[in-house]
Amino acid sequence: MMNAERVLDALGDPTRRLVFKRLREGNRSVTELARGLDVSRPAVSQHLKVLRIAGLAVVRTEGTRRLYAIDTRGIEAARSWLKAAAEGEAAKERKPR
Repeated sequence: MMNAERVLDALGDPTRRLVFKRLREGNRSVTELARGLDVSRPAVSQHLKVLRIAGLAVVRTEGTRRLYAIDTRGIEAARSWLKAAAEGEAAKERKPR
C-alpha cells in the first residue's frame, strides 16, 4: 500500500502539482510536460521522480520515448487516509462531552 503522507508531501510543491495536473490530461513526455513551465526539463524529470516514488505517476517506454501517466494507487492511498481522518474527526464530534 502507498504511503498517504508521501503523496501529500509530493503534492505540496506548486510546480509538482502543476505537473500532476498536466498528467490528468493523458500520457505525456517530459518535453510535453515542461512546455510552458518556468522550470527546465531536468527539473520536471526530478518532479516526476518524486511523483513516481509517491505512487502518483508511472512511466512506460514507447519506442525511444518515456511517457508518464497518473498512477491511481497514490490517489487511492490519499483518499483512504483522508476518509479515515474525516471519520475520526466526525466520531470525536459525536461523542458527548
